[in-house]
Amino acid sequence: MKTEIVVMGNCTSQHIILGNDYLNICGIDINNHKDRYITIGENKRQKFAFCNMPKQISMISFLKETYEADFVDNQLVEAQIKPSLSPKMRHDLIDVLNTYENAFASDNEPLGVIKGHKFDVTLNIDKLYPPLLRRHPYPASPRAREALEKHIQ
Repeated sequence: MKTEIVVMGNCTSQHIILGNDYLNICGIDINNHKDRYITIGENKRQKFAFCNMPKQISMISFLKETYEADFVDNQLVEAQIKPSLSPKMRHDLIDVLNTYENAFASDNEPLGVIKGHKFDVTLNIDKLYPPLLRRHPYPASPRAREALEKHIQ
């Protein structure tokens, strides 16, 4: 359980504030919209941050840790990771494997077979263009031919 304590100066109450009704009596509003903030007294425009870390971030990190633990227990059972690795190096390796998991084969998707990426290659043996009527013996200009002949001799 996470608890955040807010210390407020210039507050009308000198007691410990417990409960939303007491907060309203003292002129303190806690608004739980997209971001959590506090407004004190009549000035509703000045907002003070209440919670710096949203719940979604802590939930995402919890799900990631659960997924990593499940990945280590189920997927890496047969993996032979070098025992001389330090715990930090082992954790970094598992983190890289989690980050780039799509680069490795799995039971559902063997290596090289990606679901949704299918295409047909049609081979055509018909010639698209007519053959050349006459091919020049030397594609170079007369001056270039002379230079080539000099280099050959």
